[in-house]
Amino acid sequence: MKVSKEQMAENRERILDTAAQLFREKGFDGIGVADLMKSAGLTHGGFYGHFASKDDLMAQATERALGKLHTAWAALARDAAHNGKDPLGAVESAYLSARHRDAPGHGCLLAALGSDAARQGPVVRQAVTDGVQKQVDALATLMPGRTKAAKRQRALADYASMVGAMVLARAVDDPDFSDEILQATAAALRVCAPPAA
Repeated sequence: MKVSKEQMAENRERILDTAAQLFREKGFDGIGVADLMKSAGLTHGGFYGHFASKDDLMAQATERALGKLHTAWAALARDAAHNGKDPLGAVESAYLSARHRDAPGHGCLLAALGSDAARQGPVVRQAVTDGVQKQVDALATLMPGRTKAAKRQRALADYASMVGAMVLARAVDDPDFSDEILQATAAALRVCAPPAA
Protein backbone atom coordinates (compact mmCIF):
# COMPACT_ATOMS: atom_id res chain seq x y z
CA MET A 1 0.00 0.00 0.00
CA LYS A 2 1.38 3.38 -1.05
CA VAL A 3 1.92 5.91 1.74
CA SER A 4 1.10 9.56 1.05
CA LYS A 5 3.75 12.27 1.27
CA GLU A 6 1.93 13.70 4.27
CA GLN A 7 1.98 10.33 6.04
CA MET A 8 5.66 9.88 5.18
CA ALA A 9 6.40 13.29 6.73
CA GLU A 10 4.37 12.43 9.84
CA ASN A 11 6.16 9.09 10.16
CA ARG A 12 9.55 10.78 9.86
CA GLU A 13 8.63 13.27 12.59
CA ARG A 14 7.44 10.44 14.84
CA ILE A 15 10.68 8.52 14.28
CA LEU A 16 12.79 11.58 15.07
CA ASP A 17 10.84 12.41 18.23
CA THR A 18 10.95 8.80 19.40
CA ALA A 19 14.66 8.49 18.63
CA ALA A 20 15.51 11.76 20.39
CA GLN A 21 13.73 10.53 23.52
CA LEU A 22 14.98 6.94 23.49
CA PHE A 23 18.60 7.85 22.75
CA ARG A 24 18.56 10.20 25.76
CA GLU A 25 17.02 7.48 27.91
CA LYS A 26 19.06 4.48 26.73
CA GLY A 27 22.15 5.87 24.97
CA PHE A 28 22.98 5.81 21.29
CA ASP A 29 24.00 2.15 21.49
CA GLY A 30 21.32 1.20 24.01
CA ILE A 31 18.59 0.76 21.43
CA GLY A 32 18.64 -0.71 17.95
CA VAL A 33 16.79 0.42 14.86
CA ALA A 34 14.21 -2.40 15.07
CA ASP A 35 13.21 -1.55 18.66
CA LEU A 36 13.23 2.16 17.94
CA MET A 37 10.91 1.72 14.94
CA LYS A 38 8.64 -0.54 17.00
CA SER A 39 8.46 2.15 19.70
CA ALA A 40 7.48 4.65 17.01
CA GLY A 41 4.70 2.27 15.92
CA LEU A 42 6.31 1.55 12.56
CA THR A 43 7.95 -1.42 10.90
CA HIS A 44 11.71 -1.87 10.74
CA GLY A 45 11.54 -2.05 6.95
CA GLY A 46 10.43 1.56 6.68
CA PHE A 47 13.53 2.93 8.37
CA TYR A 48 15.67 3.24 5.25
CA GLY A 49 12.94 5.18 3.46
CA HIS A 50 13.68 7.98 5.92
CA PHE A 51 17.35 7.67 6.93
CA ALA A 52 20.56 6.54 5.25
CA SER A 53 21.87 4.84 8.40
CA LYS A 54 21.57 4.74 12.17
CA ASP A 55 24.30 7.42 12.30
CA ASP A 56 22.14 9.62 10.08
CA LEU A 57 19.21 9.10 12.47
CA MET A 58 21.41 9.78 15.51
CA ALA A 59 22.62 13.06 13.98
CA GLN A 60 19.11 14.18 13.07
CA ALA A 61 17.72 13.15 16.47
CA THR A 62 20.55 15.12 18.08
CA GLU A 63 19.60 18.17 16.04
CA ARG A 64 15.97 17.67 17.02
CA ALA A 65 16.69 17.35 20.77
CA LEU A 66 19.07 20.32 20.88
CA GLY A 67 16.70 22.39 18.75
CA LYS A 68 13.84 21.72 21.16
CA LEU A 69 16.05 22.72 24.10
CA HIS A 70 16.95 25.95 22.29
CA THR A 71 13.26 26.70 21.70
CA ALA A 72 12.41 25.94 25.32
CA TRP A 73 15.18 28.24 26.59
CA ALA A 74 13.99 31.05 24.31
CA ALA A 75 10.42 30.66 25.60
CA LEU A 76 11.57 30.61 29.24
CA ALA A 77 13.69 33.73 28.75
CA ARG A 78 10.93 35.55 26.87
CA ASP A 79 8.30 34.68 29.49
CA ALA A 80 10.57 35.71 32.35
CA ALA A 81 11.40 39.04 30.70
CA HIS A 82 7.71 39.65 29.97
CA ASN A 83 6.92 39.06 33.66
CA GLY A 84 9.74 41.30 34.93
CA LYS A 85 11.92 38.38 36.02
CA ASP A 86 15.52 37.48 35.23
CA PRO A 87 15.61 35.56 31.90
CA LEU A 88 18.99 33.96 32.64
CA GLY A 89 17.86 32.90 36.11
CA ALA A 90 14.73 31.34 34.63
CA VAL A 91 16.79 29.23 32.20
CA GLU A 92 19.28 28.18 34.87
CA SER A 93 16.54 27.32 37.37
CA ALA A 94 14.61 25.21 34.88
CA TYR A 95 17.76 23.40 33.80
CA LEU A 96 18.97 22.72 37.34
CA SER A 97 15.62 21.39 38.51
CA ALA A 98 14.54 18.01 39.84
CA ARG A 99 11.98 17.91 37.04
CA HIS A 100 14.74 18.06 34.41
CA ARG A 101 16.90 15.59 36.32
CA ASP A 102 14.09 13.07 36.58
CA ALA A 103 13.14 13.16 32.88
CA PRO A 104 16.32 12.55 30.88
CA GLY A 105 14.34 11.46 27.82
CA HIS A 106 12.88 14.95 27.55
CA GLY A 107 15.82 17.03 28.76
CA CYS A 108 19.20 18.23 27.59
CA LEU A 109 20.87 15.86 25.17
CA LEU A 110 24.34 16.77 26.46
CA ALA A 111 23.51 15.89 30.06
CA ALA A 112 22.14 12.54 28.88
CA LEU A 113 24.56 11.69 26.07
CA GLY A 114 27.62 13.95 26.31
CA SER A 115 30.23 11.27 26.88
CA ASP A 116 28.42 8.91 24.51
CA ALA A 117 28.37 11.59 21.78
CA ALA A 118 32.14 12.01 22.11
CA ARG A 119 32.55 8.40 20.92
CA GLN A 120 30.35 8.76 17.85
CA GLY A 121 31.29 9.41 14.24
CA PRO A 122 31.71 12.77 12.52
CA VAL A 123 28.08 13.29 11.51
CA VAL A 124 26.85 12.99 15.11
CA ARG A 125 29.76 15.02 16.50
CA GLN A 126 28.99 17.79 13.99
CA ALA A 127 25.33 17.85 15.04
CA VAL A 128 26.43 18.13 18.69
CA THR A 129 28.90 20.90 17.87
CA ASP A 130 26.30 22.89 15.95
CA GLY A 131 23.73 22.48 18.73
CA VAL A 132 26.13 23.43 21.51
CA GLN A 133 27.27 26.51 19.56
CA LYS A 134 23.64 27.57 19.20
CA GLN A 135 22.98 27.04 22.92
CA VAL A 136 26.06 29.02 23.92
CA ASP A 137 25.11 31.84 21.55
CA ALA A 138 21.61 31.93 23.06
CA LEU A 139 22.94 31.99 26.61
CA ALA A 140 25.42 34.73 25.71
CA THR A 141 22.54 37.03 24.77
CA LEU A 142 21.23 36.69 28.34
CA MET A 143 24.57 37.34 30.05
CA PRO A 144 25.54 40.55 31.74
CA GLY A 145 28.90 41.92 30.73
CA ARG A 146 30.71 44.67 28.92
CA THR A 147 31.84 42.83 25.82
CA LYS A 148 30.59 40.13 23.51
CA ALA A 149 33.69 38.05 24.36
CA ALA A 150 33.03 38.33 28.11
CA LYS A 151 29.39 37.32 27.64
CA ARG A 152 30.42 34.32 25.52
CA GLN A 153 33.01 33.22 28.09
CA ARG A 154 30.41 33.37 30.85
CA ALA A 155 27.89 31.50 28.67
CA LEU A 156 30.40 28.71 28.06
CA ALA A 157 31.17 28.42 31.77
CA ASP A 158 27.49 28.46 32.74
CA TYR A 159 26.52 25.84 30.19
CA ALA A 160 29.41 23.58 31.19
CA SER A 161 28.48 23.99 34.86
CA MET A 162 24.83 23.19 34.25
CA VAL A 163 25.55 20.12 32.10
CA GLY A 164 28.15 18.85 34.56
CA ALA A 165 25.83 19.36 37.51
CA MET A 166 23.03 17.48 35.76
CA VAL A 167 25.34 14.57 34.90
CA LEU A 168 26.45 14.32 38.54
CA ALA A 169 22.93 14.74 39.93
CA ARG A 170 21.71 11.86 37.76
CA ALA A 171 24.72 9.66 38.50
CA VAL A 172 24.52 9.58 42.29
CA ASP A 173 22.10 7.26 44.07
CA ASP A 174 21.39 9.52 47.05
CA PRO A 175 18.39 11.80 46.33
CA ASP A 176 19.41 14.38 48.93
CA PHE A 177 22.94 14.56 47.54
CA SER A 178 21.53 14.86 44.03
CA ASP A 179 19.36 17.81 45.11
CA GLU A 180 22.37 19.35 46.85
CA ILE A 181 24.41 19.21 43.63
CA LEU A 182 21.70 21.02 41.69
CA GLN A 183 21.12 23.62 44.41
CA ALA A 184 24.83 24.30 44.94
CA THR A 185 25.41 24.79 41.22
CA ALA A 186 22.43 27.13 40.91
CA ALA A 187 23.70 29.16 43.88
CA ALA A 188 27.23 29.29 42.46
CA LEU A 189 25.98 30.54 39.11
CA ARG A 190 24.06 33.35 40.82
CA VAL A 191 27.06 34.28 43.02
CA CYS A 192 29.45 34.30 40.07
CA ALA A 193 27.21 36.53 37.97
CA PRO A 194 29.06 39.76 37.19
CA PRO A 195 27.09 42.97 37.57
CA ALA A 196 25.28 44.16 34.46
CA ALA A 197 27.22 46.71 32.47
